[in-house]
Amino acid sequence: MTHPDTVAERLTRLEDLEAIRLLDAQYCRHLDDGNWDDLLSLFTEDGEFDGLSHPVGKPAMAEFFAGLESGGLTEFWHFVTNLEIELEGDTAVARSFLWQPCALDGTATIAAGRYTDSLVKVDGRWLYRVKQVRFHFFGPLADGWADGRFGLESARAAAVTR
Repeated sequence: MTHPDTVAERLTRLEDLEAIRLLDAQYCRHLDDGNWDDLLSLFTEDGEFDGLSHPVGKPAMAEFFAGLESGGLTEFWHFVTNLEIELEGDTAVARSFLWQPCALDGTATIAAGRYTDSLVKVDGRWLYRVKQVRFHFFGPLADGWADGRFGLESARAAAVTR
């Protein structure tokens, strides 16, 4: 990562960092609200969601996200924290922690994992190129939780090494 020298470069860097933080907040809100059009507007046209499945492109992602409820995931609340951003010109990598209470087949469930995202700046706006999540656990809240104790097979199957 190169470090900015001038005040203008430093200001641009701070604006970029804040725009990426806002992008993550918007992602969580649109996902939790089921607002698929606004959610997809946060991705490039050829964007990817690499997590419970691996849809590529906005049409495939729209189908995937709209199908979550029919797959049993009826409620979810995404809490993202500890955001680390590496900027390099008009590209970035962002890493964060995910804490996600949800309802799966009517059962209160808890999930936690990490996001690793690849972002690009397009026409002055930061967008996800790849939004990747890897779960550490995903299981019924009543059973308690511990790292690695629970596994949702579809989440584990999507944990493909790139």
